[in-house]
Amino acid sequence: MDYSSYINEFSIIVAALLLALLSPGPDFAMILKQSITYGKRASIISSIGIGLGISVHVIYTVLGIGLIISKSIILFNIIKYLGAAYLIYLGYNSLKSKGMKLNVEEGSFTNDISDLKSFSIGFLCNALNPKATLFFVSIFTVVVNIDTPMYIQAIYGIFCIFATMLWFIGISLILSKKSVRKFFNSFGIWFDRSVGVVLIALGIKVALSKG
Repeated sequence: MDYSSYINEFSIIVAALLLALLSPGPDFAMILKQSITYGKRASIISSIGIGLGISVHVIYTVLGIGLIISKSIILFNIIKYLGAAYLIYLGYNSLKSKGMKLNVEEGSFTNDISDLKSFSIGFLCNALNPKATLFFVSIFTVVVNIDTPMYIQAIYGIFCIFATMLWFIGISLILSKKSVRKFFNSFGIWFDRSVGVVLIALGIKVALSKG
């Protein structure tokens, strides 16, 4: 079997995903908040959630449901407004924050968050992101040939899941370093409020975006 066409498709997917990851968005803003506020463990678990959130987009795209969503204004708007509402909700919670209390010397955090909640925040942030829907629908309909076997498309999807997961885990490790925490600790409440404004702005942008 000639795999050259699949290698070409895969190369384009890798390049497109890299560009998408380099563009700061809701996932990055959320990981930044998790890393600085709750620490490395919470941020890494949220990163895993983001990666597995992509599996939602991969599954419905490979099965062809993504194309249906992209063609249905009602379905797309439902996803869009759910994602926007969730981003605004996260931003509102950040605006209400009274600031961070980080123990830089011991590397511990007084703000606790459960592993389940950390995972859920990452998972929902990505799964409800309509931009991710458009990204995967466009990639799998424009780049991937309709004759490409489903198992090959599944391999593409699995790569996207783990590549995204590893990307944000790497960011988590950098942002949760003591020096970085010490720097952000000086901003206190203003950091939380700034992130809150960014998340709300992203939510509004998503809500007002046109398919």
